[in-house]
Amino acid sequence: MLSERTGHILKSIVQEYIVKAVPVPSQSIAREAGIRVSPATVRNEMARLEQEGYILRPHTSAGSVPSDKGYRFYVESLEDVSLSPAEQRLISHLFHQVESEVGEWLSLAAELMARMAQNVAIVTIPRPAASKLKQLELVALQDSLVLVVLVLHGAKLKQKLINFEQIVPQNKLSQIAGRLNDEYANLTGPQISARDIVLTPAEKEVSDYIVRMMRAEDGQDYEEPYLDGWHFMLNQPEFTDSRHMLSLLALAEQRSLLKIIMPERLENNRVRVTIGREHKDEAFHNCSVVVSRYGLPDEATGTVGVVGPTRMPYAHTISTVGYLAAVLSRLMAALYGKELPTEPQSS
Repeated sequence: MLSERTGHILKSIVQEYIVKAVPVPSQSIAREAGIRVSPATVRNEMARLEQEGYILRPHTSAGSVPSDKGYRFYVESLEDVSLSPAEQRLISHLFHQVESEVGEWLSLAAELMARMAQNVAIVTIPRPAASKLKQLELVALQDSLVLVVLVLHGAKLKQKLINFEQIVPQNKLSQIAGRLNDEYANLTGPQISARDIVLTPAEKEVSDYIVRMMRAEDGQDYEEPYLDGWHFMLNQPEFTDSRHMLSLLALAEQRSLLKIIMPERLENNRVRVTIGREHKDEAFHNCSVVVSRYGLPDEATGTVGVVGPTRMPYAHTISTVGYLAAVLSRLMAALYGKELPTEPQSS
């Protein structure tokens, strides 16, 4: 546990390094940190911070830079981070200028986050956590061949051809569809599987196909996300070594970027920060990721996030991601005719 003075010195080191991107000497902290202590005391405190792993000294005679542990302390110490009223008004104005269409909202959100955070922004297309059946239709084609049409919530249409063991007339297929619609409307695949109802052999066969089709839909990867801001990251001094940037670009091309940066669990309306070696993948050991979920948990959710070097302006990035997640959540709520979500929190 750091003392108030030691914590203040550490936060001053982080803030100065974020701005200047060069190792921070003790003289600079003694002069600018606003603490009435001698330079010798500052040096002693910095030596303790180095010993405990909060800061590193790249060279013996150089100043100090924050470690992942130091950045984590800094992020956890942030309180009441929020965008300025002017930035909020600008975002509101820009969203009022675009069409009321989800794709337009997501594209603008990615562009704004990249510009405001000066790093790479990622916005995923909203999708339900699990597909829900809206309507089933069965269409007789020829002989025993039947077209199964599933309409899922979110206006998704899935189709599959199946062969019955015997010819089933259209009127019988319509009866089967009507019965299963009554039983399964607004249910997910697992909920349909768990239903304990008596079905005819034909109804059971169709029911099994419904579950398989919905399971396949739920197992699909995210659709291609909206990405913006690679040029901002290229301007960061940490990425003058092209190998770091090339590894990230390769992940983006392989559509693996989102899988790697997404935490296993991400609560709605909370901003999550992952720093450096907290990432499992080595390609991100020099990066931090700030992400939040947006949308409606009972309808559809997506993710907004920023990827950049560990030396990123955390307070502004967290507030940017959180605010735009809240904006998209409100837009989604209006689209579905639901109540507005609560304000985001960071973690």
